[in-house]
Amino acid sequence: MSLIARYDALVEAGTLRPDAAQRGALVLFDPILDYLAKPAPKSGGLRGLLGRKTPAAPPGLYLWGGVGRGKSMLMDLFVAHLGDVPKRRVHFHAFMQEIHAGLHEARKRGVEDALAPVADKVAAEVRLLAFDEMQITDITDAMLVGRLFERLMAAGVAIVTTSNRVPDDLYKDGLNRALFLPFIEMIKTRMVVHELASETDYRQKRLAGAQVYFTPAGAAARSDMARIWDELTGHDPGLPLRLTVKGRDVVVPKAHNGVGRASFWDLCGQALGPGDYLAIAQALRVLMLDDIPYLSATNYNEAKRFVTLIDALYEGRVRLIASAAAEPERLYTEGAGSFEFERTASRLREMQGADWGAA
Repeated sequence: MSLIARYDALVEAGTLRPDAAQRGALVLFDPILDYLAKPAPKSGGLRGLLGRKTPAAPPGLYLWGGVGRGKSMLMDLFVAHLGDVPKRRVHFHAFMQEIHAGLHEARKRGVEDALAPVADKVAAEVRLLAFDEMQITDITDAMLVGRLFERLMAAGVAIVTTSNRVPDDLYKDGLNRALFLPFIEMIKTRMVVHELASETDYRQKRLAGAQVYFTPAGAAARSDMARIWDELTGHDPGLPLRLTVKGRDVVVPKAHNGVGRASFWDLCGQALGPGDYLAIAQALRVLMLDDIPYLSATNYNEAKRFVTLIDALYEGRVRLIASAAAEPERLYTEGAGSFEFERTASRLREMQGADWGAA
């Protein structure tokens, strides 16, 4: 069965809604399917290429567009279609964290070019890497990713990635961005760049008119939040999302396909600041936040961080789904900071709107 036939079958079964933009994009995977159908090199990594003619460059695909258009769904459909081809589907941020960990270990062993063994290990294990939600927010990733992709491609690894941004907007306004521009050119010359311009935001469609703020926090709210998580992620358990901000790890405990889930204390109970919350807002399109407590002088620092978090989510047009001790206007009613919280309460109300995050 072809990839398009699989898509049509899902539409016929009612699992998917027919979407011309999605169906039209499926042909872009055909060159990658043809490439992966050919025999793999006998040994992985660059060492396996020595003494032989350099193979044709592997095809790649950079699929970008607005949130909720079905990019991740198409990529998952493609990955599932590959059968036993050695492959890996992973969130881009999670993959980069693994690369950084590998670099650290290689440097401890005194390896002069730490990237070489790390990239070669990946190339020996897979023929396809499928990255979800490519975004570059950290200078260490920006300075590394070009060399990493170059080495993986040279070893014959095909790469498919989704992103909310056109390549020219990656690492936009980032520090020393001029050094990152060659990677953008690599994407545009070595990969097919395609905008998935579906008119429908399916993620917003699932949430349109749905309750997204649950109070009081408790067993019933947790059950409702779990149901929404399953609807948005297809029952995926999620993996920790680790973002590097100024050399520190900022962790969202569960994330999948741009949807993250954390408790109030995960994000506001530790010393995080505006830059950390901005990184979260850039990495996620939906944040599910559990167990927002009553706020007062007894948890003043946590309350200040919560205000900063909401500001970052608001400015980033991130969809917020939350459980809380009370309605927004009753969360913070007395003590220092309660007056200033009125703006946050107003934003929490606005962010419950059916069309929030669609703009």
